[in-house]
Amino acid sequence: EKFRTLQGVVEASPEELCQIRGIGKTNLLGIKLIKAVADRYLEKKLIDKDPIHNSQDLFDYLYHTMKDKHRESFKVVYLDAKNKVIAAETLFEGTLTASSVYPREVVRAALANHAAALIFAHNHPSGDPNPSQEDIAITRQLIFACKVMGITVHEHIVIGDNCYFSFADKGYIAEMMRDYHSHE
Repeated sequence: EKFRTLQGVVEASPEELCQIRGIGKTNLLGIKLIKAVADRYLEKKLIDKDPIHNSQDLFDYLYHTMKDKHRESFKVVYLDAKNKVIAAETLFEGTLTASSVYPREVVRAALANHAAALIFAHNHPSGDPNPSQEDIAITRQLIFACKVMGITVHEHIVIGDNCYFSFADKGYIAEMMRDYHSHE
């Protein structure tokens, strides 16, 4: 009743859950375990797959792991030279601004994972997936920083409420790549 949906329960903080009569440490652990198992299962379904040609598993994973967060989180999916998923991780959490998403950290993590290409994703807790000017500026900075290091950015997805925005589908990635090459 308080959290409205199963997703709301799973995404609730331990403090919020413990306010509910009957939820103690054991039940809290069980609820959090369900979420962790589901996240891990969906992530493992991605490993060694090509999310560019098999995007449904990517969207399932990103949507499930990011849709009900109360804070913005920025996730990176690392791909090898054949566009197969190596790993995925959340690099930044909180309000995402140009000052909180560091291209240097993204590049460092990509190199540490031996990634040849990347897919970015972040959520909008408001539910509206349309990118802000800040989102567009961050994406541009990341594409340029990665390109200098020989790393390709295929996509940046913004997860909303039962919907998403794709920078690649809307032509932003291609346009930013053209901008990069025109400045070389």
